[in-house]
Amino acid sequence: MVKRLVLFGTFLFSFSCVKAQQYGLFNTKTLFDSFENPAQKAFVLDSSRQFASNFFLPYLGLNAANRGDSKSALSSLINDRYYDTSNIPIGLNKRNRLFGSTNIYLFNFKIFKSYKYHKELGFSWQLRSDAFARYTNEALVVFDDYNRFEGNQTGLLKTDGFGQSYHQFSVTYRENLNKRLAFGAKLSVLSGITYNSINISNSNLAVDLDNNTVSVGLTAKYKSNFLRPHELRFMNLVPTFKNPGIAASFGTTYTAKSGILIMANIKDLGFIKWNRKSHVIYVDNTVTVGRETIDIANPEYINTNTLEDRLQDLFVDLDQQKSFYTLTNAKADFMVSRKFRYYTPSLIVSKNLFYPGGDAVFMNTLQAQEYSLSLSPAYNMNGFLMFGTQLMYQTPNFEFFIGSDNLLKTIVIKQETSLGGRSGASAYMGLAVKFGYVVEHPQNSSYMPGLEGDKETSFFGRIFSVFKKKR
Repeated sequence: MVKRLVLFGTFLFSFSCVKAQQYGLFNTKTLFDSFENPAQKAFVLDSSRQFASNFFLPYLGLNAANRGDSKSALSSLINDRYYDTSNIPIGLNKRNRLFGSTNIYLFNFKIFKSYKYHKELGFSWQLRSDAFARYTNEALVVFDDYNRFEGNQTGLLKTDGFGQSYHQFSVTYRENLNKRLAFGAKLSVLSGITYNSINISNSNLAVDLDNNTVSVGLTAKYKSNFLRPHELRFMNLVPTFKNPGIAASFGTTYTAKSGILIMANIKDLGFIKWNRKSHVIYVDNTVTVGRETIDIANPEYINTNTLEDRLQDLFVDLDQQKSFYTLTNAKADFMVSRKFRYYTPSLIVSKNLFYPGGDAVFMNTLQAQEYSLSLSPAYNMNGFLMFGTQLMYQTPNFEFFIGSDNLLKTIVIKQETSLGGRSGASAYMGLAVKFGYVVEHPQNSSYMPGLEGDKETSFFGRIFSVFKKKR
């Protein structure tokens, strides 16, 4: 089960050549920016057209990173499809961290609703996933070659982590409350795809050389919506809402007279209810297997009653099928930015609310006509530095961007052994087009979508007026 969780994270890591938080796109007024930061505008008066979409050309984004001695094993698994832990040291109780996330907009569509209050309404379909694992070297090695262990040891298999993926169908709305203050919200319906989590709170490993056996004891809790790999099929990717959920995002922007922009968001605050056929397993047991030996009479025979097989059988025997709830990976963002002609510096802090992780980013954007280049050194709160970059071509009715939040290999903060260190990569790209009537000021055009005159009111203004009356 530990191996499966790590392999799920490795799956994300293996596609890192193609992050859910593309910081270079913050405050760019792209279509992506307006969906991820719901108070942001996507349309420019007198220039943009009325509708915007990516036309099913997905916004691709993935981020993955690993820290610790497991780097060599993950590298061989990614590059050679071979699981090899022979170079991983054991007996030192050293821990690794692996985490990854994807955020792919399969489709999005946005409408300019009204000149007054600059109202925008959007619809989107995303594919999301998050994974995080903290695991010891021994937790990896024991499933590959438990003949390396000797004597009795406790606590060496301590592991916790999760992997979750789901569809997200959203409605986004934003408006200006006044010339400087804007609010936005994003309400989502979720359809869970896969979920895995494990927490090994206690463990012991005993090697009996006289009887040539290995015993492993675990106190652990495991949750998943599938128990065996063959239960996962391509059809699992189809959103069926058998694992339903909801989420909400809220954001605001304020532009001061000095030109300083302040943006704050709470993103993807929600949960998923996994169906009653899901699996919850509590383990407080010991399994014993024979140490792998070669039969002298038949040198090609190797004992196949592996530890992984025995543990999987134990988990199946203890399985309880029932429903459970999980939280989405909600985040809190804060940004301060100011534009100086061709240069825009921005300071961004993003923190996961329920799971480990977060980033502090200093973004620097240089713009020349329709082209812009962003450079963004960042500190990840899991303990390493990243360096991102982005290239964008943007007009009022067309945008294309490509970039990475972790362009170079991670810069090691403190000296590591050759086996250890940090590694990670990410990349993203996207395209959007606007079409329809030009959204002009009323005095400039005989046609203006959403022009309702003085009868039109502010949605968020009505909400805030209710609270004022109650006070």
